[in-house]
Order: sequence, then structure tokens, then C-alpha cells
Amino acid sequence: MSFELLCMTVIALLVGVVLAFNGYRLFLVLLPIWGFFFGFGLGAQTITAIFGDGFLATTTSWVIGFIVALVFAVLSYLFYIVGVAIFAGSLGYALGVGIMGLFGLDLTLITWIVGVVVAIIVAGATLLLNIQKWVILLATSLGGAGVIIGTFMFALGVISPADIGANAVRVAMADSFWWLLGFLVLAGLGFAAQVKNTATFEVEPYENRI
Repeated sequence: MSFELLCMTVIALLVGVVLAFNGYRLFLVLLPIWGFFFGFGLGAQTITAIFGDGFLATTTSWVIGFIVALVFAVLSYLFYIVGVAIFAGSLGYALGVGIMGLFGLDLTLITWIVGVVVAIIVAGATLLLNIQKWVILLATSLGGAGVIIGTFMFALGVISPADIGANAVRVAMADSFWWLLGFLVLAGLGFAAQVKNTATFEVEPYENRI
């Protein structure tokens, strides 16, 4: 492993640990950053789903990814409620695409549609039922665990960048059930730790910044 890759691996692992075990307390800081990365992934995956190209295999996918990323990041920074909706939607999208992956389906247009529909449902339910805290706890725990496991898999050569963006769940299960088990255990530990550490802590929504 090169020194650069080692540094990237250590940084990614630290980010994953912080996200999984302390994501809720850092939510306001994470909101535009999360919006950017989710927007980039969604934009790039949209091009993949429509045209069937590999993830980030074309200039168009990069351009669309950055455009959607910037839009989501700015909206998340300016409007708290929109940021929460995008955040919750990212969880729904990941669940929808992940479930399709469990059935052996790649990132096709159908998979993308399912992901978007589930994203809208989760975002709407989060706002209507006022369960933002629990969605944030769950999403950060899952996201952090995913970063940790994904980093190990990437560093060990199990997955490629294309696998991470397209359907990491399917790749992980195809390689070994233990990767999935490790992901679930880490997510569970992170969720439990955050529930305990934030029992008396609530994120204070900010006023619209425009």
C-alpha cells in the first residue's frame, strides 16, 4: 500500500468512526457536506441508470454529479427543512437501491426509480411524523459503518470505485457474508452509542439563511 493510499485510508476510517458514533451532534456541520456527496452520487447514478454507462465513466456523469451536488449542498445550507428532507431522502434512496441489489439487480433505470420513490417516501414521512432525530441517528450510523467497511474493502482490493458508486451492497454480499455482518454490527453499535450519548441533546434548527 502506498503512503498516499494509507493516509486516505486512515482519514476515511476516522471519518467513518466519527460519523457512526457522533454524527447527530455534528449534524448541522454535516448537513451541506452530506448534501454535496449525496447529490454527486445521485447525479452520477442518474446518468448511469439512463444511459447504462459505468459509474463516473463519462464526462457527463461527472458534470451532472457536480451540478446536483452543488444544488443540494447550497439548499441544505440555506434551508434547514430542505436539508433534512435531502438527508432523509438519501437514506431512503440507499435503502431502495440496496434492496434491489439484494435481489441481484444492478443500477438500472428501474433500480434508480425504486430508489427515488423510497427516498421521497422516507423524506415525506420524516417531516410529517417529526422523526428527524431518529432518522439522523439511523442514517449517520449506517453511513459511518458503510464508510468504514467500504474503506477496508477498497484498501484490500475487494471493490473498485465503480462498485462503491454502483452497488456496493451486492458486491459485499457476493464477496463474503462477513462484510455485511460487520457492516450491520458497526451500524448497530454506532446507533446504540448515539442514542445513549444524545439522550438529553437535541439539534437546534437554524433560520433560513436567505
